[in-house]
Amino acid sequence: MKDFYDVGIIGATGMVGQRFMLLLADHPWFKVKVLAASARSAGKRYEEAVGPKWSMTSPIPDKFKDIIVKDAVADAEEIASTVDFVFCAVDMKKDEIKALEERYARLECPVISNNSANRFTPDVPMIVPEINPEHAAVIDFQKKRLGTKRGFIAVKSNCSLQSYVPALHPLRQFGLSKVLVCTYQAISGAGKTFISWPEMIDNVIPFIGGEEEKSEKEPLKLFGKLDTENGIIVPADSPAFTAQCIRVPVSDGHMGAVFASFDKKLPPLNEIIDIWNNYEGEAQRRKLPSAPKQFLKYFDEDNRPQTGLDRMRENGMGVSIGRLREDTQYDIKFVCLSHNTIRGAAGGGVLMAELLASMGYLD
Repeated sequence: MKDFYDVGIIGATGMVGQRFMLLLADHPWFKVKVLAASARSAGKRYEEAVGPKWSMTSPIPDKFKDIIVKDAVADAEEIASTVDFVFCAVDMKKDEIKALEERYARLECPVISNNSANRFTPDVPMIVPEINPEHAAVIDFQKKRLGTKRGFIAVKSNCSLQSYVPALHPLRQFGLSKVLVCTYQAISGAGKTFISWPEMIDNVIPFIGGEEEKSEKEPLKLFGKLDTENGIIVPADSPAFTAQCIRVPVSDGHMGAVFASFDKKLPPLNEIIDIWNNYEGEAQRRKLPSAPKQFLKYFDEDNRPQTGLDRMRENGMGVSIGRLREDTQYDIKFVCLSHNTIRGAAGGGVLMAELLASMGYLD
């Protein structure tokens, strides 16, 4: 891999784009060279373009304030020729996002996508580095389809999955067969703050458009296998997922209440906790810059994890677990928590890019 990579952020004025900027301001491998957004922001200094839409608690890094924002669509060829790859987190229609990401890929500019548009494109890997790093191998097949030498698309999963799928993954060895999950999702998952969405104060909304379908389908792609004959990722047949997703009055942090059943006999609960606390994935083995040292942490206290206390564990890249118990209808139940705009969005994208860089896909 190279010593460092010049990168662009496509969708830099949105909430996830802003989070990318904070995470990349002092990154040891990735140097932000281009910021791009919609035509209405193009040509403006970044600080002017984002204006009152800046939603982070930390200020805009000084190094980005005076960068002139590019037009993500009109300036695509110029951007692609300037950077080694781009992070993409745009607010556009799904077909427009697919077209934009494929355009960058065909311009020989790899795309690390935070968008949902290509998550079920069969030869586009959807990677959580601690779960399915082997899916990166499908990139070689995707490049053949696109006719590219180095351009490709890789996506991260839906933000709410990061709160519960990582805890389920190490337990698959016991024949995970059935999962029910209720997610309690922060308003930043909708790109909102309490200032921009005052209706959420002292309120709960029991519906998030499209979220339940993603929560039930996307884990099966993460658990899927590479079909080398056809050059695609084939989603797993099981476990069966059912989900209910609820918006709650929290700024950041998605929580999942999980119920799971297994085909095989489970070990004692204390051994399950040991499995979680000692789990390592490829991100930890490669010592990637953004990888949490302890990916999964179990809290023994009955009232943990808590959103306000634990969402920033491991700089927002850790997954916290608690309240593991036997259940009367399922085998076990527990709760999980992750930071949705860090581990679940921009941070997960940065970690995936680090993994792909370490594997040589960004050279």
